[in-house]
Amino acid sequence: MLHQLVTQDDVDTYQRDGVVLIKGLFADHVDTLRAGIDRNMAEPGPYAAENLHKGEAGRFFDDYCNWTRIPEFREVIETSPAAEVAANLMGSDRVQVFHDHVLVKEPGTSKPTPWHQDGPYYFVEGQQTASFWSPVDPVTEASLRCVAGSHLWEKPVLPTRWLSEENFYPDEDAYMPVPDPDAEGMNITEWAMEPGDAVAFNFMILHGARGNETGHRRRAFSLRMVGDDARYVQRPGRTSPPFPGHDMKPGQKLREDWFPQVWPR
Repeated sequence: MLHQLVTQDDVDTYQRDGVVLIKGLFADHVDTLRAGIDRNMAEPGPYAAENLHKGEAGRFFDDYCNWTRIPEFREVIETSPAAEVAANLMGSDRVQVFHDHVLVKEPGTSKPTPWHQDGPYYFVEGQQTASFWSPVDPVTEASLRCVAGSHLWEKPVLPTRWLSEENFYPDEDAYMPVPDPDAEGMNITEWAMEPGDAVAFNFMILHGARGNETGHRRRAFSLRMVGDDARYVQRPGRTSPPFPGHDMKPGQKLREDWFPQVWPR
């Protein structure tokens, strides 16, 4: 039974392209998310980062793994339709929370979010994965951009550090270099979005975002979820997020005391 926000066409598109727009996913939770983002920026966690070099204009803040300490994020995870919608899109019977992620580009921030796949940074593998990227401000120019079908590429894209541009792992040959989707004429999806709309995308989708050279803020909340076939995988270096002390072994499902099941509720 599909949630009312999701059509069979959405599910088919997600399976084929790895990315689809879900209008109004968090429409009833926008004020809660704004309050949570305010709290997160006032009280950053240990992974908070400022992603601009000295002298670059604007501000590009991001932070993740805060939902257990920010009640607004917990409320949205536990009461919004996101988990059920993720189950529909992934074709999964159960859904676990992986982590939350906040990304804020203040007005006049020209720096784009570099093209990348999230999957290679993570210690989880599987086809049944879903990220939701949802702005709490109207977005046109600074929207999320995704390369349709890139979740099916034979090789993952090399993960790099956003600020230093160093490689994340030592074994470069296991990855393809970061492409230039605009120059290479790839099929890029991009939508004008209202607060509470969400782009849903597979962990292996190549994505990025333009800078925010508008006169208004671009605050976005991301929620990452995994389904039935997701398993812990060992990476050749420290993952992002790292989750120190997790004690999981390759091939295991993610431990539910850290990554709780949220669907079925």
